[in-house]
Amino acid sequence: MSTLHAPILDWYAAHQRDLPWRRPEASPWSVMVSEFMLQQTPVSRVLGPHEAWLTRWPTPGALAAEPTGEAVRAWGRLGYPRRALRLHAAATAIVERHGGEVPAAYDDLVALPGVGDYTASAIASFAFGRRHVVLDTNVRRVFARAVSGVEFPTTAPTRAERDLATTLLPEEPAVAAEWAVAVMELGALVCTARSPQCGDCPVREQCTWLRAGQPAYDGPPRRGQAWDGTDRQCRGRLMALLRDDHGAVHASRLVSAWPDAGQRERCLTSLLADGLVVQAGDETYALP
Repeated sequence: MSTLHAPILDWYAAHQRDLPWRRPEASPWSVMVSEFMLQQTPVSRVLGPHEAWLTRWPTPGALAAEPTGEAVRAWGRLGYPRRALRLHAAATAIVERHGGEVPAAYDDLVALPGVGDYTASAIASFAFGRRHVVLDTNVRRVFARAVSGVEFPTTAPTRAERDLATTLLPEEPAVAAEWAVAVMELGALVCTARSPQCGDCPVREQCTWLRAGQPAYDGPPRRGQAWDGTDRQCRGRLMALLRDDHGAVHASRLVSAWPDAGQRERCLTSLLADGLVVQAGDETYALP
């Protein structure tokens, strides 16, 4: 057992947030929906949509029975609406391949549409208590500081990071699953990116970065995501207009969402290519 295990697990037992997808009664589908929604989206923005989604579609089969456009509409303003398409596709595959039940095996999960290594590992671990390395941004930051002694991890996970995470993973599957979510919670609440609360950290005496005097990050520039005036903002405005209208929308109405004609056309073309929007008529558009 790593000397990090006991203090982090004890801290999690005392400080974990009460989140619906972590409760004992949470279904694997609830966990799966949360993992899709939480990609690049904070917990505070996910709580309401997650509850609404599970109320409307309590099972994969319930979602699969609806048109994809309803999934996109219900996604609302969570952002990155392709996640809604992927979740709908995954639900359909679960019905077709697994009798409507979210599979427990990593290989079955990663074979679903829109499910990559992280999501498959997280669902298998958090929903089924399986032993998997779960490397999200929070976990990577905790390991980078506590073990590797650097302020931030690299942009993308490296083989060395995965090897390190594997060596730290407890052998007992149930403990490994608890460990995965405990480290994630520590990174979300204490070992944060901007203002780490080192005085509250349960492993502060073992933290390599803290003991080294918290050396500043000296890797490649960490760029924040721009928003104003970007194609992402334009796409979001067009999607909002289409979501709010349950019928086909004439192209002339899209001008009110985004006045720049060139950018508007480019973004509309990309939404059509992504399958988030369909052409309903010569000059009308709708959700799929």
